[in-house]
Amino acid sequence: MAATRLIVMHQNKGKTIAQSLKDRVDYAKNDEKTDHGELVTSYACNAEIADKEFAESKREYFRLTGRKPKGDIIAYQIRQSFKPGEITPEEANRIGYETALRFTKGNHAFVVATHIDRAHVHNHIIFNSTNLACDRKFRDYWFIALALQKLSDLICLENGLSVIQPRKPSERAKRDPFPKRETFRSVICADIDALLLQKPKDFEDFLKLLMEQGYEIKQGKNPAVRRKGQKRFIRFKSLGEGYAPDDLDKIIAGEKEQSQERKENAKHSKHQKRDFDLLIDIQEKLKQGKSGGYERWAKVYNIKQVSQALLFLQEHDVRDYATLVERASSASATFSSLSATIKDAEKRLEEIAGLKTHIFNYSKTREVYEKYRKSGYSKKFYEEHREEITIHKAAKKAFSERQGKLPKIKDLNAEYAEVLEAKKKAYSEYRQAKKDMQDYVTAKHNIDMILGESQREEQEQKKQKSKESSR
Repeated sequence: MAATRLIVMHQNKGKTIAQSLKDRVDYAKNDEKTDHGELVTSYACNAEIADKEFAESKREYFRLTGRKPKGDIIAYQIRQSFKPGEITPEEANRIGYETALRFTKGNHAFVVATHIDRAHVHNHIIFNSTNLACDRKFRDYWFIALALQKLSDLICLENGLSVIQPRKPSERAKRDPFPKRETFRSVICADIDALLLQKPKDFEDFLKLLMEQGYEIKQGKNPAVRRKGQKRFIRFKSLGEGYAPDDLDKIIAGEKEQSQERKENAKHSKHQKRDFDLLIDIQEKLKQGKSGGYERWAKVYNIKQVSQALLFLQEHDVRDYATLVERASSASATFSSLSATIKDAEKRLEEIAGLKTHIFNYSKTREVYEKYRKSGYSKKFYEEHREEITIHKAAKKAFSERQGKLPKIKDLNAEYAEVLEAKKKAYSEYRQAKKDMQDYVTAKHNIDMILGESQREEQEQKKQKSKESSR
C-alpha cells in the first residue's frame, strides 16, 4: 500500500534557483536517511550533481524559448509512503523509480531517494519541471494527484502489494457534503455501540469483548482504552456523553436505553467492517504469488490485467462477486438493447428511403409507362424507353409487395425524422454502454481467471493430501 502526494517546488525567497534546488535535493539524498546513499537512484541525470543539471536545463530552456514565467515552478516532488512492514527499502526504491518513470513518461530527469528513518519506508522523488529537450515544462492539470495515486496503486498491485481501500460513504456522509474526519474517538465509540448490541452480561464481559476486538484496557479508578495504532489511552468518560463506565453499566444492565442514533450508527459500523470481501481476497491472492499454481497461471496471463480489474472494481464500488456479475450482466443487456434499437432504426430508415425512391420513380415514369401501355406494349417503344419502363415496373412491384395503403411523402418524411432522432439518441448512449459492457465483462473475466486458478490449485492440494494419507 502506498499513499502519494505531489508537491510543487518554487524558488525559495532570497535564494537562487540553483540554491533552492540544491537544498531540496540534498535533503532527499540525506545519507543518514538513505543508508549512506545506497537507496538513491536517478534517471537521465547524475544524482550527485542533479541540482546543477536541473538548473542548467532552466538556462537552456530560457535560451531556446525566451520564456521566464513569474513564480516559475523549478521542480516537483512526489512523496510515496508505504505500509510499515509490507516492503523492503530496495523494493520501495524500485517501485518509486517505476512510478516516476511512468508518471513523467520518461520525458523528465528525476532522483529517487528512499528514506528509512521512520517506521514507514517512504520515497522522495524529485523530478525536473523542464523536460529533457529543454523546450517544454511539465504539464500540471486538475486531478493530477488522483492520476498519480491511481498509477501508484496500479504499480503496487502489479508488484503484489495492497492498495488503500476506499470507504463506503454512510447515509449521513451522502447528505453532508463536508463530512467530519474519522478519528480514533469516533471509531472507538462506534465499536463500543456495536458491542453493546451483543448484550454483554456485565461490564467485565464488555471489556473482554473489546479486548477480543484488539483493544488494550487500562483498569483503575478511571478505566481507559487504546486502539491498535493509537499512542495513548483514552478514558471512557472522555469519549462523550453516555460512554462513562457508569453509563455503560446501566445500559448493559438495562437500566438505561441506548439512543436510537447510536444503535443505527453501530449497525452501519458493523456493516462497514463486514464488507470486503472480493477486493481484499484478490489482493491476498496477488500477494500469494509464490505458489506453483500462481506462477503457471501468470505465465499465460498478464498480471497487469488483474491489477487493472481490481482498480476498476474499487473505482466503481463493486464490493462482492455477485454485484460484479449483476453489473456485467446488466451492462451487456443494456448494450444489446441499444444495439438492437440502432439496427432496427437503421433498417427502418433504409425501408423509408427505398419507399420514397420508388414513389418518386413511379411518379416520374408514370407518363412514359402510360404511353407504353397505349402502344400495345410495343417492342420498339420499349427499346426506346427501356430504363424508364424498368424503373416503373420495379416501383409497381415494390408497391404490390406492401400491405396496406401507400403512405404519403409528407408522412414518410415525418417518420424518417422521428426514427433518425431516436437512432441519434440511442447512439449517444451506445458508446458509453459499449465501454461499460467491455469494462465490466473484462473485469469479470479477469477476476474469474484468478479465482478459478485459485480454486483449481486448492483442489490439486486436496488431491495430493488425500493421496499422501492413503499411502
